[in-house]
Amino acid sequence: MTTHHAGSTADTIRAVLKDILALGADRVAAFDDDTALFGALPELDSMAVAGVLTELEDRLGILIEDDEVDGEMLESFGALRRFADAKVAARART
Repeated sequence: MTTHHAGSTADTIRAVLKDILALGADRVAAFDDDTALFGALPELDSMAVAGVLTELEDRLGILIEDDEVDGEMLESFGALRRFADAKVAARART
C-alpha cells in the first residue's frame, strides 16, 4: 500500500488535472492552493468533474461519495488538495 503525504497528493491531483483535462504540464505545475478551478477553468465543466473525481479515486485509493461533491471542494486547487488529503488520511486510519 502506497502512503501519500501532502506533496504527493498535490502531485497526483496535478497529474489528474493534466491528464483528464488535457492541460499543459507547465500550466498545472504553476497551480497553488489559491488557483481557482471550477468556474475558472473552462476545461473543468460538469462532465469533466466526474472524470477527475473517478481518476482521483483510482490513483489515491479513496472513495468519494456523491454527497461529498460540492462547489466548495472544487473551488480551488487548495480546497481539492485538502479534501483529497483528508480522504487519504481517513483511509490510512482504517
